[in-house]
Amino acid sequence: MAWTWRFEKADGTETAPAVEPEEFTTQGDAESWIGEEWQGLLDGGVDQVRLFEDGTEIYAAPMSLHAEAG
Repeated sequence: MAWTWRFEKADGTETAPAVEPEEFTTQGDAESWIGEEWQGLLDGGVDQVRLFEDGTEIYAAPMSLHAEAG
């Protein structure tokens, strides 16, 4: 199984990340990586990400890299 991230602008269009992504063998490894790299991705122009397992999207919606207000 391969876990990969898709990097997107706020409108859902795919964009190249400023931080070189990896292919992960577990969901936990993929989520740990995004937890460590999200600020660099956001600074590089990525607004949201989607996690895929072998081409199947894992979450029901994209995950925003912007901090929640409030």
